[in-house]
Amino acid sequence: MPLAHESIEGELIAPRHLAGGGDPAWITVPLHRASNWSYGHDPLMPRVLLSSPDQKALLRLEPDPGGPWWTLHHAAEPDRPAWYASFGARTPVELIAAVTDALTDPAPAAQKPTDPYEPLRQIAWTPSAGAPGFVSPDGATYVQRSGTVQDPGSWWVTATLGRDRAQLPVWQARFDERTPVHLVTAFTAALADPRPVPRTDSPRCLPTRDPGLITRRPTDIPVASIASALEERVQSLAARRSAPAANPSPPLLPPPMNSRGR
Repeated sequence: MPLAHESIEGELIAPRHLAGGGDPAWITVPLHRASNWSYGHDPLMPRVLLSSPDQKALLRLEPDPGGPWWTLHHAAEPDRPAWYASFGARTPVELIAAVTDALTDPAPAAQKPTDPYEPLRQIAWTPSAGAPGFVSPDGATYVQRSGTVQDPGSWWVTATLGRDRAQLPVWQARFDERTPVHLVTAFTAALADPRPVPRTDSPRCLPTRDPGLITRRPTDIPVASIASALEERVQSLAARRSAPAANPSPPLLPPPMNSRGR
């Protein structure tokens, strides 16, 4: 068993959309411990189910080679129809966690940003040629909304390994047309965050090692910091329920644990 003062070899990866999935606990543990979501699982099935205290939201993590690994369903409410979001296996957990953090935030949704494109404009993403939406400076990731101005459809976020959209995506996220827009904005804001993310199994989890596409910086990660980062995240999210409204602080970096395949 590693001692607290020992370190693990890892890497800091940028851009984060090509960093691999990361540790699912960055999402599931705070939902359970900070937001009181209940969990269930079938010991004979490799899946995790988390449901909100009011039983209106259900997060499912289930390995599915033919579809998304993460799905988030929310039941209808008096002022909003039911909605759905999904995320591929290699969607970085930092991005999915931004959505669940926003969903469980007790602050009124009306106080939150509602333009999913604005975080992308701020870091020089450009309008996508030939289709509505925005594309990252490296041409590897694009965000778009299907449908028309009069009849808007789902939001799609797609990460690839280049500018050829015909190739298979590394991961894809979808928010249906009824998803609260501030949740989509939370996702794009996390996507736009330029800070690298830590990974301890990057050689296995990375979708590419091309130095023209990603930057990998080796680093020694103290063993103690892996657990403490998750604990600090849980405490920070739990404090939202009793703390007065304040300016949001920058999100914590996740512990660099194991990643999943695509």
